[in-house]
Amino acid sequence: MSQIAPRPDASAPLLDVRDLKVAFHQNGETSLAVKGVSFAIHKGETVALVGESGSGKSVSALSILKLLPYPSASHPDGTVVFEGKDLIAADDKALRGVRGNKISMIFQEPMSSLNPLHTIERQIGEVMKIHRGLSDRAARERTLELLHQVGIREPEKRLGSYPHQLSGGQRQRVMIAMALANEPDLLIADEPTTALDVTVQAQILELLKRLQAERDMGLLFITHDLGIVRRIADRVCVMYRGEIVETGPTAEIFANPQHAYTRHLLAAEPKGRPPAANANAPLVMEGKGVKVWFPVRTGLMRRVTDHVKAVNGIDIAVRAGQTVGVVGESGSGKTTLGLALCRMIASEGEIRFDGTRIDTKSSREMRDWRDRIQIVFQDPYGSLSPRMPIADIVAEGLQVHQPKLSKAERDARVVSALEEVGLDPATRFRYPHEFSGGQRQRVAIARAMVLNPRFVMLDEPTSALDMSVQAQVVDLLRDLQRKHDLAYLFISHDLKVVRALANEVIVMRGGEVVERGPSEEIFERPKTDYTKALMAAAFRIETAAGEDVAQ
Repeated sequence: MSQIAPRPDASAPLLDVRDLKVAFHQNGETSLAVKGVSFAIHKGETVALVGESGSGKSVSALSILKLLPYPSASHPDGTVVFEGKDLIAADDKALRGVRGNKISMIFQEPMSSLNPLHTIERQIGEVMKIHRGLSDRAARERTLELLHQVGIREPEKRLGSYPHQLSGGQRQRVMIAMALANEPDLLIADEPTTALDVTVQAQILELLKRLQAERDMGLLFITHDLGIVRRIADRVCVMYRGEIVETGPTAEIFANPQHAYTRHLLAAEPKGRPPAANANAPLVMEGKGVKVWFPVRTGLMRRVTDHVKAVNGIDIAVRAGQTVGVVGESGSGKTTLGLALCRMIASEGEIRFDGTRIDTKSSREMRDWRDRIQIVFQDPYGSLSPRMPIADIVAEGLQVHQPKLSKAERDARVVSALEEVGLDPATRFRYPHEFSGGQRQRVAIARAMVLNPRFVMLDEPTSALDMSVQAQVVDLLRDLQRKHDLAYLFISHDLKVVRALANEVIVMRGGEVVERGPSEEIFERPKTDYTKALMAAAFRIETAAGEDVAQ
């Protein structure tokens, strides 16, 4: 049974979780995902729950508000006491008074948590109208204030947007705004900065700490990023296979970890450098003057009155065996550039793949090229079909592009791909919802790699992975690149990972390139103020321990 680290005061905690167990029932079998977890959160305190994907962090957090898929999930034992009341024993009516009001939650998967049919204004405003009775006008004003607080530019233009019209980072910021709308007493943040670039990560962390101080709010922070834990948490609970194996003050855990697993987590980070660049390597993907403008329509007749210049005339070249990293804030156009190169969205300008111009090819003509051009998307939950087992998801591309393979040959390729990304092939008959966020991302990587492509667009491929798996995936991507002479376009806000993989770095802002050059030059000697700000923000998040140490 896990023990709670003693606190110097004897005040009653805001949240007291005792001996919590979570069981899942499927096909007549019962498995215990959380095994007697105990922790407490006081007002104004931040407790971080850390551990690898599948360790039970999110399941423990969802249990607080009873958001698990009941009755397939159950609590054989334990209590969750909030303000003196046991939420595990509470009925639905009592829970409705707590959810989104006294306790709010920022979920890990913003695309699956936001309603695709409702605008951002409606979704944020609905929370305040239901719980606080605000009028439409008051809710709109508060929504604008919240969007501004979480760092969304020109929030007035985003009120009428739908989730699919926002970048991954922007969707995550909308989720944070919704959670903070009713000024909760306890905020549960499940990987709240996963999809955010480093500058916005720093802003969000400062925002959470400021709001916490103003409102004396308790914060349960779930993450795999130990740099963020060091910066924001008062205490840390380290989870491993459904148990808390170590807990204590943050400074003490980082300075003197006692458990072997904690030491393993602290030592895990992407290491090494990319393979040496060969300036004479053949060009695999090349773009000249790539432009993607989205029309802005207003008025009764919906006339085009302006354009969002998501990508505004960019040149890019990716050679065999090399990686071009693209960094910048959310909404800067990174993913849009990648999608344009892969011919997933319409664009202007010249795009060549293996010397052949593809920007003039139709969707039907592009089908013959798709096995050589692959994408790993940012949101694995949204890109994996919930109705297909993992084996079929990974094999789907093989069925389309290599139809002559026998069923046994396809299965062998699937098994090999899953093993390469660190997944047990025995799990290939399960469905995406049965995997953690990090495991789903590894499935997405396996699906792309199984076709042995020439060019891979990697859109935040490690953002949902814990630190140790990030390091494994970086090593895997390097090995695959060396073995198959792969060309990567690597889009990420994690500058540690970019530095470990990229030969060249392009820094984007507002749809344009503000700086580009060899990786070492960009990281060691950035020239523009914007690039310097990105590096400074990353340095603060990675190294600060309760204070800002960036120079």
